Amino acid sequence: MFSNYRIKANIRKNTPAAAVDTMADLCYFSSMQQALLINPGHLDYAKSLDLMQKLAQLKVRRSFPQVLFLVEHEPVITLGYRAGDQEILIPEKELQSKGIKVFKIERGGLATYHGPGQLVGYPIFDLREANLGLPKFVRLLEEVIISSLTDFGLDSERKPGFPGVWVNNKKIASIGLSARRWITSHGLAINYAPDLSHFDCINPCGLGEGTMTSMARLLNTVVDHHRLRKRVIWEFERLFDLELEPWPLKEAEETVLKQ
Repeated sequence: MFSNYRIKANIRKNTPAAAVDTMADLCYFSSMQQALLINPGHLDYAKSLDLMQKLAQLKVRRSFPQVLFLVEHEPVITLGYRAGDQEILIPEKELQSKGIKVFKIERGGLATYHGPGQLVGYPIFDLREANLGLPKFVRLLEEVIISSLTDFGLDSERKPGFPGVWVNNKKIASIGLSARRWITSHGLAINYAPDLSHFDCINPCGLGEGTMTSMARLLNTVVDHHRLRKRVIWEFERLFDLELEPWPLKEAEETVLKQ
């Protein structure tokens, strides 16, 4: 694969490429941590969950690079360990008619929805390796989202006591994590153009109906999800001082099967 660390000449991440014209810009050196990027586009939720859990278990057992897993899912509702069935607001048959599956998982938080039009990021990180506590890690994930939305002309903010990112008192991105033995799993979800009516099937994050919004609704235009994905990757590299190397899904699946 690659060594965990290397020293490389690195153009300042906040310097536009067109502005790099001095030796000072070209000779800025930084110790960047090598990390892996799984970026398959759409992937079935059950398969994604299984891979994420196995990667987290692998990092618990031995030294392994940090992993960022970016994906979109079919329509699913996930219930965190504190959530009960009362967080689902419609009958099971109606969920089935909408093609929405339900998964009970080990992350914090209550109920949330994933589906097409939502970019989901699972950072499988060792917090000790990153020299971070969990509160700081959450703030950095929020900053990844806030900075990415700024690139699309959206001003967003944190809301004290409610992890995630908000625009005009509407929630545009959610954060729900699990951290065991300092290894994180689950992560963030950015609504760029989901079917927002699907959020009405649940009490999202315990916040009540009508809380959620999306980039497409706020911008009143089609959102370039490829651009969003590239920006999120860039912000992870910038804020966590990473160099993300593409890791094909098949190789990741084969790696965890061998462990």
